[in-house]
Amino acid sequence: MPFRIILSLASFLLTVLLYVDRACISAAKDGISKDFGLSKTEFGWVLAVFTLGYALFQTPSGWLADRFGPRKVITGIVSIWSLLTAVTGASLGFVSILIIRFLFGAGEAGAFPALSKVAFNWFPIKERGIVQGINFSGSRVGAAFALPLVAALIAHSGWRMTFAILGFSGIGFAIIWYALFRNKPEESSLVGADELKLILENRQKPAAVRSKLSAGRVLSSPNVWLAMFQYVCSNFTFYFTLTWMFPYIKERFALDGVSAGLYSSIPLLAGALGNVASGILVDWFFKAGRRSRSRKVPAMLGFLLSALGIILVTQTDSVGWAIAFMSLAVFGADMTLSPSWAFCIDIGRENSGVVSGMMNMAGNLGAFITIIAFPYLKEWTQSNVPFFYTCAALSVLAVFAWMRMDPLSPLTAHKSEETAAADDPAMKPLKA
Repeated sequence: MPFRIILSLASFLLTVLLYVDRACISAAKDGISKDFGLSKTEFGWVLAVFTLGYALFQTPSGWLADRFGPRKVITGIVSIWSLLTAVTGASLGFVSILIIRFLFGAGEAGAFPALSKVAFNWFPIKERGIVQGINFSGSRVGAAFALPLVAALIAHSGWRMTFAILGFSGIGFAIIWYALFRNKPEESSLVGADELKLILENRQKPAAVRSKLSAGRVLSSPNVWLAMFQYVCSNFTFYFTLTWMFPYIKERFALDGVSAGLYSSIPLLAGALGNVASGILVDWFFKAGRRSRSRKVPAMLGFLLSALGIILVTQTDSVGWAIAFMSLAVFGADMTLSPSWAFCIDIGRENSGVVSGMMNMAGNLGAFITIIAFPYLKEWTQSNVPFFYTCAALSVLAVFAWMRMDPLSPLTAHKSEETAAADDPAMKPLKA
């Protein structure tokens, strides 16, 4: 079996673990709120402060992945976030859980930027779409798995013990990752000669001299700003699903915790399918020689489906139809992820950790706003409808952003280098 298939499975399991630990806080809402006497808006801050730490440490974590390689960075961040998950169960009150969740977000920040370096170093560019799709489908499977599982664990053992159990499970993964993974395939004894030759001949080539991007160069790129904006729009819809959908479904339809967890897992599983479908579509267009369309079409289609689904959620009083329409919305929103991260690797190349970190930082600042906006809009308007309409409007605006994004313009230290960078042979796909 080619080692990169094993590596794809490992990165899938990494994102499963990442989102199990991230999503469990939502299922613990009632227990935490009761023990600490939290209102809905105060619990909103508990959910949101994670995304603030996560967003602020994206770019530094991306730089670390570029500088030290994903082997050490992923080992370190899995260990840190796993310990902080366990420590969450020892929270003493509102202030302490805010601090712990902020640090937890900071600890998780490097995961996806580091995985973008794995994709750059280890996979032929024609496989990039499906690799990103598999990675993000793992995150949705993890979140879907977490909601009913954590609800059942909390019912049996309480929320504090549940966080301890989940936290210590990540240390074993970190040890295995460090033992088996290497930063590049040419450094690994587990890669056969034929597979190594395939990877080296077909992966995207780094610049002959490493192009060190200044902050000003990154921030002067319209491509980067558009990528950041559309990722805000994607996260605005998804983070409602990850954080507030469980309590929203439970309260609106008067469900018990386990039933609400099972219902809430369905849109997340739809998101996993959206990631895989989009990854396949990305690679299909790329192999057909349509490099730009391979990024744009899946993302634009996804945002349109997301807008449609989220509007339809407001038009039904049935839990079954509400879950079906939310599943359509999340399927669409998650179709945007594979092309978004492939786009960052396209334009970032050897600096893909920094570029993807910038995009993910912006997206998670958007997620922070989302998590706060949901309870406050409900409090101000006595309705959830304005929030859902905001999600739909942002999805439509993201379609226009993708119309202007150009994956064929690599970001280099000097604009004069970009024409040569765009001629990278690995970026010239096979014709269908």
